[in-house]
Amino acid sequence: MKKVSYIAIFEPGSDGYSVYFPDLPGCTSYGKNFEEAQREAKEALGLHLYGMEKSGEEIPAPSDKVEPFPGTAEGYLVSIVTVFPELVRIELDNRRIRTNVTIPAWLKGAAEKKGANFSQLLEAALLEFIEA
Repeated sequence: MKKVSYIAIFEPGSDGYSVYFPDLPGCTSYGKNFEEAQREAKEALGLHLYGMEKSGEEIPAPSDKVEPFPGTAEGYLVSIVTVFPELVRIELDNRRIRTNVTIPAWLKGAAEKKGANFSQLLEAALLEFIEA
């Protein structure tokens, strides 16, 4: 399984650490302390790469060395953040989401009397539909 690692800049502030990835403009995060900032940075990196992949954007190769953006607070820390994009993709693509459907009241009542699991039935029907 392929992993990717990007350099992150952890910028101290009065209420925690802001995090940004110079190679990935727009990929930012925050934590109340350094440990939380590291966890949040990993999540932000995974989500950012997933979003880029889904929208067809080219994902830049990680740089070996990066410079902090001008204006970065003194005392910043540089750290490598690593994610496994395939694991992120599997988790996000298979998460359960809520969706509303509209059906006749009599059908809902009849199905409930038979103990129907609406989510399970809809999922099975949709799988059958897309495989046909």
